[in-house]
Amino acid sequence: MLRVLEPGLFTTVQDLGRPNAIASGVPPGGAMDRFAHRAANLLVGNSEGDATLECTLTGPHLLAERSCVVAIAGAEFEIRINGQVAPTWTGIFLGKGDHLAFGARRSGGRAYVAVAGGIQADRWLGSASTNLMAARGGMNGRNMKAGDQIGVAREASRPAVSGHHLPKRLHPDYGNHTLAAVVGPHLKRLDPDSRGLLFKAAFKVSREADRMGYRLDGPRLGTSGDELLSFGLTAGAVQVPHGGQAILLMADHQTAGGYPVVATVVSASMPVAAQLVPGDELHFAEVTLDRAHQMRLSLANALDTLREPAR
Repeated sequence: MLRVLEPGLFTTVQDLGRPNAIASGVPPGGAMDRFAHRAANLLVGNSEGDATLECTLTGPHLLAERSCVVAIAGAEFEIRINGQVAPTWTGIFLGKGDHLAFGARRSGGRAYVAVAGGIQADRWLGSASTNLMAARGGMNGRNMKAGDQIGVAREASRPAVSGHHLPKRLHPDYGNHTLAAVVGPHLKRLDPDSRGLLFKAAFKVSREADRMGYRLDGPRLGTSGDELLSFGLTAGAVQVPHGGQAILLMADHQTAGGYPVVATVVSASMPVAAQLVPGDELHFAEVTLDRAHQMRLSLANALDTLREPAR
């Protein structure tokens, strides 16, 4: 259906990951920005768990070899169809022979391309997400290359209609880099000064940032206490290793570790975290579990508007 003419810097196939494999030590993986991934799928009539293309920092140039409906959500890119500017967060009809190309990136780090019917991909441990370390899932376990053919997994479950749109007021607040977080199980291991800095100081995403996690530049956080036995981890956990440089775990995080977890970014702030790039400044803001649940419900309600029939 789509042929890759130019792959972009780092474009992979992702879905919602393989959480059932965590107990076997396999990272959960999946889309970094799950809100944008879900929205792109719903905009073209897919299940929110269908595979999409995750495009990092730059995007691909694709040729439609037969007509289809696509949607692009997430980072703000200039999108062009046959040279004409096209909208994001909107279902777009591509005719046979049409070219879809990514131009300049305005903000954010990752965009998601959904195709009506879902993207056909290799599955591993119940997921089509690309695991580069294992070379499994997605497109033969690797990032996209020029010449790749992107097929459709199945016929769309309902007719895909172009023009379905998610207004900006329902998007996550990507411009606000304050990440809501609940206190972690090892907060008391921080010394008093570091405990204050965690939720007051500015941090920056360092150059050591990938799908596994972001090492953060900023104040060194001091910890104390006996060495911890390894315990289970989750995306959003803020770890503090011996050197005191905080690490924010992301989609491809290790499944267990022994560094203190002093906070956990709530799920509703993870789409914003997923769009950060090296050099971006961020803050952590402490919230209660009740507030975290409210934030999660707000994003869920936004996606629910896409499940209603397009008018």
